[in-house]
Amino acid sequence: MFDVLIKNGKTEREQPIEVGIKGNRIAAIAPKLEGASGEKEIDLHGQSYVSAGWIDDHVHCYEKLTLYFDDPDANGYKTGVTTVIDAGSTGADNIRDFYKITRDKKTNVYALINIGRTGILAQDELGDMDKVSKEDLFDAVVDLPDFIVGIKARESHSVVIDNGIKPLLAARSYAALLGHLPIMVHVGANPPELKDILQAMGSGDVLTHAYNGKPNGMIDENGEIKDFVYDAYDRGVVFDVGHGTDSFNFKTMKIARDHGLDPKSLSTDIYHRNRENGPVYDMATTMEKMLQVGYTLPEVIRMVTFAPADTFHLLNKGRLRPGKDADITIYNVTPGDKVLTDSNGNTETGHQLITPICTIVGGTVYDLEAQRA
Repeated sequence: MFDVLIKNGKTEREQPIEVGIKGNRIAAIAPKLEGASGEKEIDLHGQSYVSAGWIDDHVHCYEKLTLYFDDPDANGYKTGVTTVIDAGSTGADNIRDFYKITRDKKTNVYALINIGRTGILAQDELGDMDKVSKEDLFDAVVDLPDFIVGIKARESHSVVIDNGIKPLLAARSYAALLGHLPIMVHVGANPPELKDILQAMGSGDVLTHAYNGKPNGMIDENGEIKDFVYDAYDRGVVFDVGHGTDSFNFKTMKIARDHGLDPKSLSTDIYHRNRENGPVYDMATTMEKMLQVGYTLPEVIRMVTFAPADTFHLLNKGRLRPGKDADITIYNVTPGDKVLTDSNGNTETGHQLITPICTIVGGTVYDLEAQRA
């Protein structure tokens, strides 16, 4: 007997699926688990979808900050997301405190350590290179090897001031010495120029906010992809959506899709303001926008499961396989009209609604429909 048995579900490819869970691991998976029973059974009657737990690899959820902060559970399990990765809110000075306060959360929480030791205490955390300390960063990584899954460098003018790509170059050198941590790079207003940022990035490095509508973005004034963007993509730089308040544009996303510059991963860059007031709201809404611009449900599900798990080496997550963590999202996709808004205020009407109905984190079941009732 399983602790939890999910019956009569379907995959994003419309194939039947049943999942048996024991403890905090997936114990069995098949189109039909003949004769199986569970202490708790969830019968989906062929109507709802089952996927590996959704992963958001760019959030801001250190609750003690004043600029960008949130409760990890508010943008985690309550919205169908089983795992969040905080993208550089904290640096060596405060990441240990962040770790401690996330241990009581229901959502799995990981972190990218900010290359600046203060984290985002202020908007310009990388305006002073004296705040970039290799020794302090290395000590934090050694102390929290199962929590810190990457390094974050925010490369926009308001953050680096006159330091250009120096923080990025420092992050790359630290990552090379550590040997296992990917880098996520935030892009925004120039200087530094996107061309210089991408030329400094290598295979496996993550460009977040890749599909923004800013002048320093991937699209030129004629609506064409800039040549150096193709070079970076072909070189293996990982393109991540990183929607956020200012960093997702429908037109940019469609042009990129039409030219084969598909994102590997889909993240929200969510924090309390753009969760409460939009345009982000939650992961499901962000996924609906990707359906609206032409991606299929299987493509979108891969962007929020396998892809971020692969990028950040979360080997037991992002996959529905026996032995993997029992992190599962159950959701519905139904016809319906919804006004979707990008970061520049442009609107489109989507026609597919994604609604998470159950989140399972480490084998613990959270009924979202009951919470909404």
